[in-house]
Amino acid sequence: MIDQQFSVEDFGAPSLQIGGLRLWIAGRQFPDADDELDGNWLVATAHCEAIGASVWVQGAIVMVTDIATFGEQCSAIAEGVSRSAVLDPHEPELKVSLETVDPLGHIRAQVQISPDHLTQSHSIAFEIDTSYLSGIIEQCDTIVAQYPFL
Repeated sequence: MIDQQFSVEDFGAPSLQIGGLRLWIAGRQFPDADDELDGNWLVATAHCEAIGASVWVQGAIVMVTDIATFGEQCSAIAEGVSRSAVLDPHEPELKVSLETVDPLGHIRAQVQISPDHLTQSHSIAFEIDTSYLSGIIEQCDTIVAQYPFL
């Protein structure tokens, strides 16, 4: 659980930002692991905010393979060969879905985030457009380059 006294400014620039969602990668959960099961887990802090809402989660909540897949799916949207992308880690604290909603390039970003998935659920939607995709793809590629697959 993260101390709610933090602000986004305490963390610096996010590793990945989509609308009101910011994700900071702190490093690998097991830096000395050399297998794909343990070695690809990343320790992250996520914050999602919208009018009247501010939700934080922290821990080993995402794998570098999840980030890579999401980046590839965002590339497919940008190329016009897909209408959706999903960051859907094994852990239940965070899920991000992007879906094109019209031919003009508008995208609905749906963030499901919960610091305690047994007692809470938070769903926050944002409107973005295809111009955001290049930045999202670049951020995903940067994370994958910094933490290559094992």
